[in-house]
Amino acid sequence: MLWKTLLLLLFYYSAHATVTHRWSRAMLFPSAQRFKRSSAAFLNPVLQNSLEDVVLLYEFLLAELDIDKGQRISIKDEELASLRKAAEFDTICNEIIPKSITEIRRLTSRLSSYPRVLKKEDFERTVLTMVYTAYRAAQSRGHQKDTWVESFVNLYKALKHDLMFPYNEEPS
Repeated sequence: MLWKTLLLLLFYYSAHATVTHRWSRAMLFPSAQRFKRSSAAFLNPVLQNSLEDVVLLYEFLLAELDIDKGQRISIKDEELASLRKAAEFDTICNEIIPKSITEIRRLTSRLSSYPRVLKKEDFERTVLTMVYTAYRAAQSRGHQKDTWVESFVNLYKALKHDLMFPYNEEPS
């Protein structure tokens, strides 16, 4: 009986560790857990795998982005837009990051209660959401502008908290 209990607990722990890892990522960016229609792979690209990738992301953002009426984001510079990483950037910006104010507020709410340091893909997506929010704030007027600015500030606070997370902990 003891062996069966031990085996059941081990199985539960293994299943819990697997589900918790996937669930925590799905909670922040649920669309990153969808399947691509054209393949059986998850739609979960990451841009920053090296320092060169970070520099390239910076170049994408400096090259000026075009956001059309349907809120699709594209890189204006044709040479940069033709790179392989630009396709991943397009997927993240147009399929994964939230675009509506409701979705962004939901994200900031989840970020405010997130119990640990963000994974690099979640941090990257949060920064890109913040960039999108800044763009929308700049394009809006009146009450809408205030709403977008508030969302931008909340995302900033969440990222600042994440960067300061090890220093915010109380000593035990």
